[in-house]
Amino acid sequence: MEFSMPASIKEELQKFRTFLDRHVSPHLSSWYQQGEVPRAFFSLMGQEGWLSFSIREGSLTKGTALRAALLMEELARLSPGVAVTVLAQVDLGLTGLWLFGSPRLKNLYGESSVQGKTLLCLGNTESIAGSDVANISMRAEKVDGGWKLNGSKAYVTNGLISDLAIVTAISDPGEKRNSRMSMFLTDLSAKGISRLKLNKQVWIPSDLSRVHCSNVFVPDDHLMGERQRGLQQVLSIFAYSRVVISALALGTASGAFKLALEHAKKRKVFGQRILDQQAKAFEIADLYARIEAARVMLYKACSAMDRGQSFRLESSLSKYLAVNIAQDAAAWAADLFGAASVIFEHPVHKFPMDAWAVSLGEGTQDIQKLVIFREVLKRVDSGDSLFL
Repeated sequence: MEFSMPASIKEELQKFRTFLDRHVSPHLSSWYQQGEVPRAFFSLMGQEGWLSFSIREGSLTKGTALRAALLMEELARLSPGVAVTVLAQVDLGLTGLWLFGSPRLKNLYGESSVQGKTLLCLGNTESIAGSDVANISMRAEKVDGGWKLNGSKAYVTNGLISDLAIVTAISDPGEKRNSRMSMFLTDLSAKGISRLKLNKQVWIPSDLSRVHCSNVFVPDDHLMGERQRGLQQVLSIFAYSRVVISALALGTASGAFKLALEHAKKRKVFGQRILDQQAKAFEIADLYARIEAARVMLYKACSAMDRGQSFRLESSLSKYLAVNIAQDAAAWAADLFGAASVIFEHPVHKFPMDAWAVSLGEGTQDIQKLVIFREVLKRVDSGDSLFL
């Protein structure tokens, strides 16, 4: 197994840091105050090729998981809230289009989405359906030439700024639980769409919105994938995005850790630098070891995905470990800064709340444990090795 980073990726990361220094860092304060990421940011990301997809020989093409994870971690170190807007565009929206969009839909929206000019989001969660993905209530009624959607999606990242939404709805209510849902690409400017920005305190400056559909017409050719396969399709999207949200969690952990470490080098308490206190030295060693362990698991998940192997177990292990260390590292960093950490404008303030938020996306920690447990049982039952 190769652990060294290819030189080409190192060069790309340095270019991406330069991009962030120029186009993100100077504007973060105003974005946080305004509570939104401007659309122009996505266009800049697209122009520079940072949205992890490309159009090659006329086809929508996904970049490597390793590259996407490294870029996401780098962005999340700076701002987990900005990072999640990119995740919604790329790893929910574009990934859904890539996996389940027809050739026509990809031709219509692929290039402009890769360029960051058309913004995408995904709506599945409802007030009664979160971890229980299949428990949605939005209905899709078959009508002449298409479908009519009725219902609400409760928590849609980028729901306010997006042009299109991939939504799940009950198209066949008489079928079994895992065959009732279908998936639709919905124009958010269509008649009958209403959107409400929600007042949240995590992942600022991203927007979280409620999207309501009242007799919203969706043409037949905007059905994504196969009818009655909506549950399996949205779970597939989440499996892909789970790897990248693990990188977002890792960036949250390493961003908070680095910020606090720099503070510990300078701040003196009882005549000594915080860094020179043995208790703090041991905490630093423990947190760093756990960050690096989560990183290795993330890279293993990326490797499995990039080689076309099953990555279900690896992605859940990665998210589980990364979220745990993100929450612990962020809380530790806030403690180290003391009272300053409660000030909204302080750089460390966002990390504990964002570490909490990252545990919720693409499945809570309990969901990850269920996935891990089931995958372990599969290996035991099949006679496969558990540890190789």
